[in-house]
Amino acid sequence: MRIVVIGSGFGGLAAAIRLQALGHDVTIAEKLDKAGGRAYVFEQDGFTFDAGPTIVTAPWLIDAIFEAAGKRRDEYVDLMLLEPFYNVRFDDGDIFRYNGIRDELIEQVRNFSPSDVEGYERFVAAAKDVFNCGMPLIDQPLHNLRTMLPVFPDLVRLRADRSVAAMVNHYMKDEKLRQVFSFHPLLIGGNPFNASAMFALIHYLEQKWGVWFAKGGMGQLVKGLVRCFEDIGGTIRYESEVRQITLSSDQKRATGVRLADGTTLPADTVICNAETATALKTMVPATARPRMSNAKLDRYRYSNSLFVIYFGTNRQYPDIAHHEILLGPRYKALLHDIFDRRVLAEDFSLYLHRPTATDPSLAPPGCDAWYVLSPVPHLGGDIDWDVVGPRYRDRIMQHLEERYLPDLSKHIVTERRIDPRYFQQTLNSHLGSAFGPEPTLFQSGAFRPHPVSKDIRNLYFCGAGPHPGAGLPGVFSSGKIVADLIGAEPNPRRERVVPLAPPRTALSEVAAGA
Repeated sequence: MRIVVIGSGFGGLAAAIRLQALGHDVTIAEKLDKAGGRAYVFEQDGFTFDAGPTIVTAPWLIDAIFEAAGKRRDEYVDLMLLEPFYNVRFDDGDIFRYNGIRDELIEQVRNFSPSDVEGYERFVAAAKDVFNCGMPLIDQPLHNLRTMLPVFPDLVRLRADRSVAAMVNHYMKDEKLRQVFSFHPLLIGGNPFNASAMFALIHYLEQKWGVWFAKGGMGQLVKGLVRCFEDIGGTIRYESEVRQITLSSDQKRATGVRLADGTTLPADTVICNAETATALKTMVPATARPRMSNAKLDRYRYSNSLFVIYFGTNRQYPDIAHHEILLGPRYKALLHDIFDRRVLAEDFSLYLHRPTATDPSLAPPGCDAWYVLSPVPHLGGDIDWDVVGPRYRDRIMQHLEERYLPDLSKHIVTERRIDPRYFQQTLNSHLGSAFGPEPTLFQSGAFRPHPVSKDIRNLYFCGAGPHPGAGLPGVFSSGKIVADLIGAEPNPRRERVVPLAPPRTALSEVAAGA
């Protein structure tokens, strides 16, 4: 079967590899000059900057993609376990070193608030319960509400209607600990005060299996997946932006795609890894998608966007860890400004990424590669980035210099930045959202855009938009969902390879053994 995949993000690569390995003829059409989508890589002046995701959890999901192709992940990319996972720095100078060593983590909880140690233990037990319920759903298609009926009792029991912050606040009283253990939804575009408590499973996932990084940067993971895909016969066309999904005369079936240069790629099946709302609005006529109308797409609440500064320094800052969470003086109120009021606040919380703490090869000798990320409103807010962008950059860099990176301005040797317009214009993201629909209760599971079109036969969706949503575990699983839905038989000629240990390619087995 001829299959065209629109976009080479992690979801598209995961689907393409699995389907090519099953004997299909798969072509990926990529708009940019290299693969990755949100995981694009900027290279300049000897520095390598991962443009997007930097955190790997659930590494067995990556192993499973290579295994599906009869390959071993370690033949293509090396994953490195990080310690600590994050330093969480508070505005008053306190630091919580968030790691996977249970005794050390509990001791830090005790140092912040002795009375919260028992509450933290109860929170971990609750997060494990949520993981065991929610994680097996991550690679299930959840076409409609009926597919969620079997887990509704558990969702009620686990209080999925609560937010992550409400769940954490139930177990811990210290305000700083509440922030430490509730910020995780921000990693997938969620407001901790809106995201369903089911996303507390991220804490248990990290504690059980760790936080990882791809040696050479996340771009090496992209390159490894691309090389695996090409090694088994797949084709990628770069600088091939898709402008239209072509349809049959009755508009009921996808017949291929038309590129910006007018080239048509015929297909028996089309998989859209491009951002769902923009793809449907611009590539499919409204008459062909009554159940995914523009009005319905606009009714979703979309996640925040990002303002990111990539910079290189000609000196190193060894006191800064690989991942730093720099919390500002406000928490809930700042998130309200970003997600609800959609205004650019005077204060900010930041994610500071220093990958050269783990892998010095990403910068010239004696140098550090960085990016600093600020969550900001999507383009639904009234913000003129041409005007405020340079000023916002200066405020952030001044803050870093005064608080964390002495003499920073004297040592920057290369720099670039992106804002919500990059997500809208380069990545074709609706409203410049960085993560698609917000991960709230009623925008999760069967409430998210579905992986298979309800209007057009043989049109599928993967990536951050459809279930299960943003984050590497989600987008990798979306590719598996699509491959499973297409339902091809395995190629009997493909040689079986012994899985990497531990063999966790079935998420239900992982949850059962958690």
